[in-house]
Parts: sequence; structure tokens; C-alpha cells
Amino acid sequence: MDLRAHVSSSGYVLDEAQLAVVARLEELGERRRGVYLHGPVGRGKSFLADAFFDVVPGPKKRVHFHAFFRELHARISERLHRRGAVEKAVEELVGKAEVLAFDEFHLHDVGDAMLMTRLLEFLRRRRVMIIATSNHPPDGLLPNPLYHDHFLPGIALVKELMDVVELHGPTDYRHLHGTPRSRFETGEIRGHAEVPATPVTLDVHGRAITALGVEGSRVWFGFGDLCEKPTSTHDYLALAARFDDWVLVGVPRMSTCDREAQQRFANVVDVLVDADVRLTLVSDHALAEIIGGDALDLARTASRLELINSTG
Repeated sequence: MDLRAHVSSSGYVLDEAQLAVVARLEELGERRRGVYLHGPVGRGKSFLADAFFDVVPGPKKRVHFHAFFRELHARISERLHRRGAVEKAVEELVGKAEVLAFDEFHLHDVGDAMLMTRLLEFLRRRRVMIIATSNHPPDGLLPNPLYHDHFLPGIALVKELMDVVELHGPTDYRHLHGTPRSRFETGEIRGHAEVPATPVTLDVHGRAITALGVEGSRVWFGFGDLCEKPTSTHDYLALAARFDDWVLVGVPRMSTCDREAQQRFANVVDVLVDADVRLTLVSDHALAEIIGGDALDLARTASRLELINSTG
């Protein structure tokens, strides 16, 4: 397996930390061994994992974590109350893949964690090679102390099926790749962010979510409607498929919000950035004042929001 040559053909010059990971991945590839690649944002985890996925032979499937679980929940719902619903849904999604790649592996919902344990058990039986990237080490998954113990069997399976490899280079390369599509505004809403006069009720998976307004492919949400009510990443994914320009109004300091609202805000940013959806945040507070609080993914969110083109 000549992973280094494949990576070099992309034109990127790797730093020492990335070169060390490439050498480790080549060794794991020869042994047909899965990998759980974790580390801070912007170090090149997805790039290296994608390259590794490209050179590993056999039937393969690459999925994004949020999208995979949205589809898994949908297929289970289609078979609700039928025997073996979870097993059948997993079997359909995995298909004939001998290699399965998960990008952005993280768990905050205890229900998803229980499904992940069953998925890992299925992949072990099928001897599927797993490639996963994450910002968190395995022991940091499902971090809420109320539920963490429920996923200990899943964490054990992660460590059994994959070698844990850390990529912790000195450079956040996302700062070097130009200006992202998102922006930040303070104070009064102005310009293209002016909210339409009529709120709209959106049907998402049979539930009603209130938007402040809709104009073509642009949608306006209040922070309270989107993050302080029981919405989910599955809702954000569905809405991101319908609207490619979001304005989130009234973003408070995260330290004033409960943990659930903090995590929903982190998930909104995560989903929209990954989907390349334009996001405008409107707040009475400076961007540096917004990020704070206890949700684990807020460190990731802070890194992503630092890249927003501030006009405030």
C-alpha cells in the first residue's frame, strides 16, 4: 500500500505529525486493520482518512456520521414494531461493504449511542474494516456523565475493532484555506439579514419548527426556536437540504444557556459547515463573548466560528 504516493499526488506537503500518521496508516492497511483517527480540528484528519480509504482495496462505503444516523432512524421507523428492525436497517445501509468510513464520529445522544453499539457488533460479525475520524478520543464519546456508562461496551468495541491513532500537529490548516461562506453581525439586523415580516411553520419529519421567515433558499431562525426547543441534528440535516442560506438571530452568550441549548448550537454549526451552507449569526454580543459553557463540542464550534468573516 503506497499511501504516501497517493497523498503526494494531491500536491499537499505534509508536516511531521501527518507523515507519522501516514506511516501508521500504511502499516494498518497492510494488516487490514481499522483506524480511529482523532485530534484537534483542522489538522488534516479527514484528508488523510479519505486518502487511506481510497487506497484500501475491496467494496467500500463512506458515510457522514449525522447523515448515516438520520437514514438509520428513518429505516428503523419504517419497520417499527417488526422483529429485527434494527438489524435489517443496518444490513441495508452497510450493504456489501467490506470497508466502512465514518467522518466526524461523535455521540451525544444516548439513543444513538445504543444504536452505535449494535452497529459495531454487526460490523464485528461481518468483519468489516472501519475507518473513523473524530475530534474526541474514544473515552470522550457520549461525555454526559449521566449516560457515559451506557456506552462503555461501545467504547470497548471501538478499541477492539480499530487502532486508536492521534493526529496532533501544530497547525490548524483551515486558517490557510481562504474565507468561509459564513459571517457574523452584531447589534441590529441589517442588509440581507433583515427578517421577513411573517413567521413560517416548517414541517420537519412530521413535526413543526418555527422559522422567522423564508425567502427562496434563505431561511431565518430565532435562536430560541432552533436551539432551546427539542430539535435534533436530523432536523438540521433535513432543513439544510432545503435551504442553503441560514440566518440565526438573537444568539446569546453560551454561558447563559443550558447544556442542551449549547449542544444544539454546536450541532447546528457543525451540520451547516459540513453541508457548505451559508450561515449568518446575528447577536448583541461580540463573537468572542458568545462561546463559553460546558458542552464538549463548543471547543470545536469555537474553532469553526473563528473562521467566520466578522463584520461586527
